[in-house]
Amino acid sequence: MKSINLNAWFGQKQVLKDINLSIKANSVTAIIGPSGCGKSTYIRTLNRMHELVPNAKMSGQVLLDDQDIYASNMDPVMVRRRVGMVFQKPNPFPTMSIYDNVAAGLKLTGAKKGKNLDEVVRKSLEQATLWDEVKEDLKKPGTSISGGQQQRLCIARAIALEPEVILMDEPCSALDPIATAKIERLVVELKRNYTVVIVTHNMQQASRVSEYTAFFYIGALVEYGETKNIFENPKNPLTEKYITGEFG
Repeated sequence: MKSINLNAWFGQKQVLKDINLSIKANSVTAIIGPSGCGKSTYIRTLNRMHELVPNAKMSGQVLLDDQDIYASNMDPVMVRRRVGMVFQKPNPFPTMSIYDNVAAGLKLTGAKKGKNLDEVVRKSLEQATLWDEVKEDLKKPGTSISGGQQQRLCIARAIALEPEVILMDEPCSALDPIATAKIERLVVELKRNYTVVIVTHNMQQASRVSEYTAFFYIGALVEYGETKNIFENPKNPLTEKYITGEFG
């Protein structure tokens, strides 16, 4: 996945400025930077969620399999199916069971109940390392489980649609350390089958889970490279100041 000369605005305020970034397939890329620097806006442009905000606009290109997702012939719903999103706070559908939360997207795209749907739900929960914890409780509400389990349920919901890319917007910020560790292990596992982009404020988390890191500051991409190099030998003095805690 690649963004080319990507700009984004909320009304008159420009929040992203000419972002050129190639995201490596089957890897984890961390997006770091201080609050308000455009991290969340950036990943929301990658699956056309930015345009859902009133008065939001963008320019530039986002390529997925060499196709511009903003081309006139691209269906935004299909783009969001191919590029899944997991949000900061776990958001299972409150009126749905655990099973139906995972199956929700599939049903919207025409999947019928039956053995095949059961298999997809089970496989998605297994990939999200949640199956063993909820397999006896699939009819219980999605909100009846712990916060960490709810976040893994939301990841299972995204996986069920078989996306190519999974975007995660600070998925651990509302979780305790034990739940966070489970999500981090899951992120590392997911790259076997998916391209993962994770926004995080946590420098240690970025260094633990990602192979590549992009540092954003005031809407601009300051530096991008292998995580090890970004943290141990940053090329830009601004990156070094942020990583060492001089600001942010």
